[in-house]
Amino acid sequence: MNAYLQALAPYWFPGFLAFALTFALTAVALRVFPKLGLMDKPQKYGIRRAPIPYSGGLILFLVFLALAIYFLDINKHLLGVLIGGGMIVVISFLDDRVGLNPFVRLGIQLLAALTVVLSGVGIAAVSNPLGGTISLDTWQIPITFGETVYHFTVFADLLTILWLVAMTNTMNWLDGIPGLTSGISTIGAGVMFLLAIRPNFHYIDQTEAATLAVIVAASAFAFWWFDVHPPKILMGDTGSMFLGFMLAVLAIFSGGKIATAFLMMGFPLLDFVWVIARRLWKGRSPFKGDLGHFHHRLLRVGFTERQSLALIYGVCAAFGGAALFLGTEQKLIAVGVMVILMGLLGTFVILRG
Repeated sequence: MNAYLQALAPYWFPGFLAFALTFALTAVALRVFPKLGLMDKPQKYGIRRAPIPYSGGLILFLVFLALAIYFLDINKHLLGVLIGGGMIVVISFLDDRVGLNPFVRLGIQLLAALTVVLSGVGIAAVSNPLGGTISLDTWQIPITFGETVYHFTVFADLLTILWLVAMTNTMNWLDGIPGLTSGISTIGAGVMFLLAIRPNFHYIDQTEAATLAVIVAASAFAFWWFDVHPPKILMGDTGSMFLGFMLAVLAIFSGGKIATAFLMMGFPLLDFVWVIARRLWKGRSPFKGDLGHFHHRLLRVGFTERQSLALIYGVCAAFGGAALFLGTEQKLIAVGVMVILMGLLGTFVILRG
């Protein structure tokens, strides 16, 4: 316990500053955003209430950008993350304001993920449940940019891009109940932070990963106080996609924590896959939104918004917390348990509905 407290010590101030800045700027945004016209359009979705401030994700990104630059040395890895995150925020903000073609959004997401990969951040290997690791960087294709040669590692880089884009959209689709995305992001980044500072566990320096994780967790938690039902401000796609992008980055930054992230985000990711499969099965575009997500079904069978939040928070926190102490084989078993649990809950809400 003392070792954990000692490991926590360097991160109290970045975490406190991230929380305080986000809280203060969000409070200011409640007055400023209406004057700037940054309001949502509830009538567009058939919701009967007055418009409230929108695109609060701008605050999350600005706080993250400022504190990352202040507390960390800028290297090519961090620069790639900042540029990629900025691309996600800009395209999402434009989509919030004017609406964009989904293929344009997807194209920019792929470009943002590629920017991160080109900066040297990627999934070089994954743990083998039978022991050891599986290397993903054996097949490389040299690509020349002027006098610079970049080796595109096919399996590693494609998996990294897929992971970043999938997590970005998963968190966006999760933003169906006020407080859900900000709450899950707080839990997710918090678990990543605890794993990054775990004493006597890492052979790679985790200072950058831990600092970024505590900034994201504290900012998301500060925003949650305004976002949770009944919401005073909404983060919009600007915030949900940025948080999804950052959770994906944190999972692979400085050593890789994909299994932990998958366990913690298992419910949202399985819902993401289920929704796409259901839409394709019905001959509909996978990009066209609907009210068939798991959290929407919970509401339809009688759960209140707060009860739905508590259930999903609890599942994510339980599996994420367990992942901190499980080995590779045990994590594989936990994934199986999660799939079964998701199937049982999904069957319950479908039959009940």
